[in-house]
Amino acid sequence: MGTKAAKSAERRRGLTLTDVLVTVVLSLVLGVVYHVWAAVSDVAGLLFVQSNELVYGMWFAASTLAFLLIRKPGVALIAEIAAAHLEIAFGSAYGVQLLLYSVVQGLAAELIFAAFRYKNASATVAGLAGVAAAAASLLADIYYGYVAEYATWVIVLKYSLRAISSFVIAGYLMYGLAKLLERAGVAQSLRPVERKEYDALDR
Repeated sequence: MGTKAAKSAERRRGLTLTDVLVTVVLSLVLGVVYHVWAAVSDVAGLLFVQSNELVYGMWFAASTLAFLLIRKPGVALIAEIAAAHLEIAFGSAYGVQLLLYSVVQGLAAELIFAAFRYKNASATVAGLAGVAAAAASLLADIYYGYVAEYATWVIVLKYSLRAISSFVIAGYLMYGLAKLLERAGVAQSLRPVERKEYDALDR
């Protein structure tokens, strides 16, 4: 039984169809939130110059929340791409540009999780993944020429606020949400079973 259980544990470490489907569904829900969040951003933008960046981190939440719940390689990227598709379906003004943003942002988040070997699901690591996604969005903004007319101080302010927002919202806020879902029993069935848990059954 031990060998079969161990092999089963190893299989569950990789992405399964269930993992992908759950990630997509989760991302579709967040895609709706993203769509509504544009109004929140507009209101936040009334406070001061670039103050809308204070809530920008929500647009990186799909990648971090998906990883915090499933904790497998690839889910952060899948989540970002799926959420972007729903935004496009809602008629986002950015259209297919969102696909490029979703890919680079999802990959950036994946790099952070990979740096910790996908074993650290702390709020801080999720926050770092959010900051990495924010940095990737800066690169995409530069590619599309969105920062060309900004003064240096505006660029520094804009992306500093975005990084802070990403650390807090995509990191700590999504970590808190993941913990609430854990208490509801949602997360346990989605995560890979450790070999030691199977070994305990053989004792």
